[in-house]
Amino acid sequence: MDCRGRLIYMWNFRLMCGYVNIPANAKWAQNGVTIAGGNGDGDATNQLRSPGGLFVDDDDQTVVIADYRNHRIMQWKNGDTTNGHVVAGGKGQGNGLH
Repeated sequence: MDCRGRLIYMWNFRLMCGYVNIPANAKWAQNGVTIAGGNGDGDATNQLRSPGGLFVDDDDQTVVIADYRNHRIMQWKNGDTTNGHVVAGGKGQGNGLH
């Protein structure tokens, strides 16, 4: 959990386990929505390849996923249920900081 009490999901590739910290005052909607899934492994905007982490910004109603093997960061805003948006990377592995 970050300093503002937002949910952070961390994934450890070596141990293949996750850690979730949910605030005590969390409230959940009665109906969930799939935003990334059901389309198999791939590099389209409705697919992920080895997602490595997830961040939920409750203030902005945004979900951000680190898509490890596609070398990109994907974002879904509230209402986006079919395709995410590449907000960083997506052009291969790269060779340094830019």
